[in-house]
Order: sequence, then C-alpha cells, then structure tokens
Amino acid sequence: MQHDLTAAMKARDEVATSTLRMVRAAVMNAAVAGAKAIELSDDQVVDVLRSEAKKRSEAAELYATAGRAESASKELAERAIIERYLPAAIGDDELRTIVAEEVARAAADGVTGAKGTGAVIRAVRERVGTGADGARVAAAVKASLA
Repeated sequence: MQHDLTAAMKARDEVATSTLRMVRAAVMNAAVAGAKAIELSDDQVVDVLRSEAKKRSEAAELYATAGRAESASKELAERAIIERYLPAAIGDDELRTIVAEEVARAAADGVTGAKGTGAVIRAVRERVGTGADGARVAAAVKASLA
C-alpha cells in the first residue's frame, strides 16, 4: 500500500493519493483504538478495508439518491481503489454450497429453523474467512433456512 501511495503521489493522482492516505489512517486508528496499541493481523486489516469500502458504497448511494452524481462517482472511485487490497470474494454458488453443508450439519445435530441461524452463520463465517462479508453470509443463511 505504501508503494502504491508513493506511485500515486508521483503521478499526481489525487483520488488515489487521498484514498490511500485515508485507508492508512483508518488502519493506524484501528491499531491504537483499544486500551493499548496493537499490531493488527491481516484479517483485522481486511476488516478495516471492508468497513471503509462499505462506507464508500453507502455514501455513493446517498449521493446518488440526492442527485449528486459527481460526488457519488468520486465515492465509487475511492471504493474501487480500496477493493484492490481486498481478497477476492467467494462466489455465490460456492457460498450457497457451504451454507447448505452447514445447515445439514446443524440439522444433524438437532438444530433446525430459526434457532440454528446463529450457529450456522458462525460456522459458515469460519469456513469462508475473509472471502465474504457478514451481511452476505447472514443473508445466504437466512434464505437457506427460510
């Protein structure tokens, strides 16, 4: 990320420069957010990046509904820069397969219906890791259990 920031600064790419600076600041803030500073794991850094990308998506949506297309496109450009540093997302078919396996495993353990939602979501999140965000996993599990 630091190398890309330097390259963006040399190329005078203002959007990339400001976005990468913002992301670095968010990561540093997350590292010192607790009682004492910690070294963030790769998964924690990915969580920060996902959060920042989600913020950009939500802001772009709000700008678009307010009729501010230029601001919305700027937010989407920032999100695209952030997404370069995120791991590839797991495919919908693969996610459905994993959810089906975990639902079947929970049913075999006697946990079915809405009662098993939390357990299945936890199991699926463990298996997919950073390949899918929590909202996507929860939606897939709820659709499968419905």
